Amino acid sequence: MSDKQGYRKVIIAGVSFQAGSAAVDSATIMSALVYQLSGSSVLVGAVTAILRFGWLFPQLFVGFLAQNAASSMPFYIIGAFGRAICIGLIALVLALGADLSHIALVTVVMVLWVAYAFISGIVAVPYNDIVARTVPSARRSTMLATRFFGGGVLALGVAWIADKAVGAWDFPASFAAIFAMASGLMLVSSFVFTSIGEPEQVRISAQKPGFFAYLRAGVTVFRDNKTFRLFVYAQWMGGVVLMAMPFYVVEANLVGFSLGRVALLLGAQTFGALLSNFLWGWWGDHLGKASLLRAIAFGRIIPPLVIVFLVMTGLPAPTSTLPVFIAIFMGLGALANGLTIAVIGFLMEISPDDLRPSYSGYFNALTAPAFLLPLLAGVLAVWSGLTLIFAISAVAALVQFIILMRIKTGAG
Repeated sequence: MSDKQGYRKVIIAGVSFQAGSAAVDSATIMSALVYQLSGSSVLVGAVTAILRFGWLFPQLFVGFLAQNAASSMPFYIIGAFGRAICIGLIALVLALGADLSHIALVTVVMVLWVAYAFISGIVAVPYNDIVARTVPSARRSTMLATRFFGGGVLALGVAWIADKAVGAWDFPASFAAIFAMASGLMLVSSFVFTSIGEPEQVRISAQKPGFFAYLRAGVTVFRDNKTFRLFVYAQWMGGVVLMAMPFYVVEANLVGFSLGRVALLLGAQTFGALLSNFLWGWWGDHLGKASLLRAIAFGRIIPPLVIVFLVMTGLPAPTSTLPVFIAIFMGLGALANGLTIAVIGFLMEISPDDLRPSYSGYFNALTAPAFLLPLLAGVLAVWSGLTLIFAISAVAALVQFIILMRIKTGAG
């Protein structure tokens, strides 16, 4: 397969997955589903915590296996098709579970969400490895931006369909249609990406270290590689920032925004991501991945500060806050896409070609515990309300920015 064909297929697969994942977005669709089934802030916090931790933690083990394997693609196949099946099963449960109690439904949904998160975590290491061998460094940020732009365009259609489904069908059948659509898009993505095949690998050493030697090597990387270590610290702060993410939709609901129109917030989030993609792609390829990381970290200070300001000054009527929340979700979408482009690009940049699976495994396993914090945020929300969570998120974004300023520009 030619480089151009591989490049195009990486983008097409990414577009399909981006649209599919938007349909089950943890900060809007999934949070709204769980909140309507349970009314629990703890479970809403758990949605994002499970997704992020499940995505990151398995990569320590997958990194070891992929580093020693002859091919990365089998790991991608297991994760990509497995996650699509999990989302399909959630759709089936919601379609057939109208007569079940909400407690029973939310229990099954959360179990399948856990499975989806951890199976998804198998994908990241082989994806980074295969993409890095398919797309040259100077085109990676642009490739990711193009992927997110195309996925954003498709996701706007997904948001429109989701809004119509929620309005036309009773709960939870309306959400079943949304999850079925997401599963179908993820399957398309999986088929397209696997058709790329396995690019040529770089493996300098034929020796395959055992798992404990692999872990010791990770400790050495963390201790001796300052850029890698600072990047991990910054991601820990990113996990604290993420504490607030599932609660923006809850805050909107508390001030009078109907969760029946949650797809409107998803559309705003998608539109914000869409508008910003090519800016992030240009920035990452021309000004550096580290520079992009800093810009995103600084921008992440703003949304939680806006919420804190609204609460402290007195929330206006729901009709007045709707434009504010639309703007907030547009900003969240833009920043989320920029963060993904920056993190993936920077990690590829600082990982040696022959050790890329290992570096992905080390990095994501080390940062995984920080992304359990939205679960703690759910407990804090019950104890102290949501304002404290947004304040902590804003402070963490500032600290993340300060840490990233210590990374030399030449590193990214």
